[in-house]
Amino acid sequence: MGTVHARSMDPLPMHGRDMAVHPDDMIEVQEAEQETKQEILENKDVVVQHVNIEGLGRTKEDLLGYEISEVFEAKNLIDVMKKSHIARQKLLRLGIFKEVEVVIDTSDGADALPNGLDVTFEVTEMKRLTGSYNTMVGNNEGSMVLGVKLPNVFGRAEKLTFQFSYGTKETSYGLSFFKPQPGNFERNLTLNLYKVTGQFPWSSLKETDRGVSTELNFPLWRTNHTLKWEGVWRELGCLARSASFAVREESGHTLKSALSHTVSIDTRNSAIFPKKGALLRINQELAGYTGGDASFLKEDFELQVNRRLVWDSVLSASLWGGCLFPIGGSPSSIADRFYLGGPTSVRGFGMYSIGPQSEGDYLGGEAYWAGGLHLYTPLPFRPGRGGFGDLFRTHFFLNAGNLCNLNYGEGPRAHLQKLAECIRWSYGAGIVLRLGNIARLELNYCIPMGVQSGDRICDGVQFGAGIRFL
Repeated sequence: MGTVHARSMDPLPMHGRDMAVHPDDMIEVQEAEQETKQEILENKDVVVQHVNIEGLGRTKEDLLGYEISEVFEAKNLIDVMKKSHIARQKLLRLGIFKEVEVVIDTSDGADALPNGLDVTFEVTEMKRLTGSYNTMVGNNEGSMVLGVKLPNVFGRAEKLTFQFSYGTKETSYGLSFFKPQPGNFERNLTLNLYKVTGQFPWSSLKETDRGVSTELNFPLWRTNHTLKWEGVWRELGCLARSASFAVREESGHTLKSALSHTVSIDTRNSAIFPKKGALLRINQELAGYTGGDASFLKEDFELQVNRRLVWDSVLSASLWGGCLFPIGGSPSSIADRFYLGGPTSVRGFGMYSIGPQSEGDYLGGEAYWAGGLHLYTPLPFRPGRGGFGDLFRTHFFLNAGNLCNLNYGEGPRAHLQKLAECIRWSYGAGIVLRLGNIARLELNYCIPMGVQSGDRICDGVQFGAGIRFL
């Protein structure tokens, strides 16, 4: 692998975070021997003799060896620059350095080869304690988030985080510990301890969860996997005195212990405004076999395909679906069922206001599907092109879906027939605004169709905010 150590040297051909060759950085070479050496490096193969790291404090050197090892494999000067840039990105990805600078110089010393190079990474570690304040948008609600983070706790990119979130419908706080595998940052382990209190006005329900969970994330070929165990004590109650008897019947305390697995493959060029690529995500959750009084098997998937058309327009198709199978003869909980409707799924309907309901309270369903066809185009006449205007898109959509409960004593054909009955659908147009690369806002004019008795509609202008849209 080579030697990882700190050593001072003067820069020669490359310096700075852009890793570009600047003439102003070139040092005048007085001796003919050094001129000859530089000429050799520019025209022939080179050997990286040493890779040094300066500025280390609490970080363990063995962790960084995995991230910079490929630099030793470079065979020419251009290759050294490329691999050094990749190594720099890997070091920054660890989340333990504020800055990483790269210096490439010719080797010196008794063991220096005529075509030898030394590469030095000058790093600035993050503080032992950092704080953050930001706002988040998700599921058509906003929240304020305060966080305290201890990066690089034990010197190998571990992270301890405490986070408090106060939102319009949900308040939560939690403590998490993150540990990546040295040499494979995508393979990591996370432990969480949390409390979440949420209000769900469409069901006249409030829920308080106190739980612990552990997650293992790892890549496999072109897919990403997450294995998770969660143990949670759930307290359900009525949000209003007018809550239906069906909701009151669900009130009380339950324990859920569940194992889940998520596999995803994402080839999109952007998660918010993709212009090409596809996403497939499949999730399975099994509750009850590791304890608790909730027993079910839950399956759901998400599929999205994007195709770029003429004039910078994009055609996007999405399909969601899922089923929940109660185990042991006990009915499913209102907290575990699927919900459908609203500006982030089937537009033109109220938030989660499709499907089974009792006295105006929506109870969710054990099976659902939803599909969408979207056309995104630039704003007419392209105002602000190349700048602020690129954050906006014109949006034309057609959505459809259904949510219901199934009789699992019947066959698959009867299940499909019931899911195909009473389809809600809508169409319309609007404007979409991208918020960074994490969320988006939609303002649409919606025309709901296929409305069933008990559905709550939003005929006309509808506003939506979130990170996951149909």
